[in-house]
Amino acid sequence: MPQLLLKARDSLLQHFRPILNHFGVTEQQWRIMRALNESPTLEPRELCNICQISSPSMSGILARMEEIGLIGRSKFEGDQRRRKVHLSEAGASLLLQMGKLIDLQYEHLEAAYGKQVFEDMRRTLEAFIALETLPVAPAILR
Repeated sequence: MPQLLLKARDSLLQHFRPILNHFGVTEQQWRIMRALNESPTLEPRELCNICQISSPSMSGILARMEEIGLIGRSKFEGDQRRRKVHLSEAGASLLLQMGKLIDLQYEHLEAAYGKQVFEDMRRTLEAFIALETLPVAPAILR
């Protein structure tokens, strides 16, 4: 099943990669931008969880995004070790430009495959994710 989920993800993303490539944004950067659009200020560890990116990778991605002006980082008052991340003006502007094309691509996909396919897939995936809270006995290794 994990291989099938990865294949489905890649199949869906192939429709969006030309947009990302046109704007010079990686898939990981786009996930971070979207997360920061929904929650304007997040800590890197929160971004790791939301975007499913490992902490070592996140550090490098955020450094590159700050370098090219897509995000800003600042320290928390009272705790100089903690950082908060936010979209910069340029990042927010780029997200808006790209978002219009991403939304249009979703419309094209829904027209081609049917809106119900996407609704069913979303409901099924959300239900499956919700199951992670249920206790499952581990396989016994011998």
